[in-house]
Amino acid sequence: MRAPEQRKSKRFDLKLPVELVRRSGQTVCESGETKNLSSGGVLFTSNVPVRVGDAIEYLITLPHAATGSIRLRCLGKVIRLEDDMRVAATLERYEFMRH
Repeated sequence: MRAPEQRKSKRFDLKLPVELVRRSGQTVCESGETKNLSSGGVLFTSNVPVRVGDAIEYLITLPHAATGSIRLRCLGKVIRLEDDMRVAATLERYEFMRH
């Protein structure tokens, strides 16, 4: 029997460019791709070694018809790691940035 869904917000399967910018106060610059996204978190690929509990800053690039793209600067923390280099993180604070 499958466990009931415990997520509070609906996840959307979106493959968007993501860049891990900061990990536990250290600057990093690693590009990856989101696998899914919700109002409370994100699952993305990354080659940067992170640990559960690490505070992270990441940028998600959203396509925008008029301007080309908008970046979403996010702050969160790592809540789960998967063996294929996927990182599950919260989305605690965010701001939109034009570039």
